[in-house]
Amino acid sequence: MPLTFHVDIVSTEKAIYSGTAHWLVAPTEMGEIGVLARHAPLLARLKPGLVRLVREPDFDESFFVSGGFIEVLPHTVTILADTLLRTPEMNESAARAAKARTEEALKLTTSKTDYHRLKVELEMETALLRTIEQLRVRKQRR
Repeated sequence: MPLTFHVDIVSTEKAIYSGTAHWLVAPTEMGEIGVLARHAPLLARLKPGLVRLVREPDFDESFFVSGGFIEVLPHTVTILADTLLRTPEMNESAARAAKARTEEALKLTTSKTDYHRLKVELEMETALLRTIEQLRVRKQRR
């Protein structure tokens, strides 16, 4: 029987998940990391992308994070996400519309502060669309 570890996934609005997992994958600024039980301690910044949590051998759950932090200890993983969406909450048409609005606003902005804020928003919206595409491809393979 595979080893498990405790996972807490929390956004700024609410606790999303608290339970055990066999493994998980998370997008960090240094690249994707995979975590198994007894992983070496680690603290890393999350970048926008897909967190995949496998609770049972044939059951996994996916979440989109816009950023935040992941803390890994040998028997516990904590994900503190800025914004977090469960897979069913992801809306491709809304994400495409938001990305188009942000791209248009970027073209029109003259403020350096607004420009940097809009670049961060664009990165998140692009990552959300990439995540939706990854999930679509994975679903087709099944």
